[in-house]
Amino acid sequence: MNRPRPVVLAGPTAVGKGTISTYIRENFPQVWLSISATTRPPRPGEIDGRHYYFVTAEQFDDMVERGDMLEWALVHGRHRYGTPRHAVEQAVADGRTPLLEIDLQGARQVRASMPEALFVFLAPPSWEELIRRLIGRGTEGAEERRRRLETARVEMAAAEEFDVVIVNDDVRRAAEELVSLMRSQEP
Repeated sequence: MNRPRPVVLAGPTAVGKGTISTYIRENFPQVWLSISATTRPPRPGEIDGRHYYFVTAEQFDDMVERGDMLEWALVHGRHRYGTPRHAVEQAVADGRTPLLEIDLQGARQVRASMPEALFVFLAPPSWEELIRRLIGRGTEGAEERRRRLETARVEMAAAEEFDVVIVNDDVRRAAEELVSLMRSQEP
């Protein structure tokens, strides 16, 4: 029996990965979205168990130690994010195509353990637009924005590691392109 390929969506900070995921969650309920665990505090409006699993550093360490993470990374030198392994494996076993919204480090780890996955890089229309989006979010101070932009330069250079690049110039169009791509990968 053919199994669905997990789809990994990654890209630089503030490119709109979360916005694309939210659009898909609201408009394509049949798409199975992986929920990451993180040690960072929730942003305004984020709900534990819907947007992320917000866990303590100790809880995260326990998950890593038990092998419960498909991938995990320290992001922007501050907080850890990771994908709980069991839920993704169960979705594939159930015949569902999982969508993992993760960072570049995590995508590289998934490539090592699930090379059959489809890797999609979400790119901004321009560097200037990425800066505008990061500042416009208003969720980080100047030092955190500086750190995130340094990381984003490195992440942008990694686009060639991915199977497909989708430019996020319009949320609806980019999300629909991603969902169409996912459907094309189903067995």
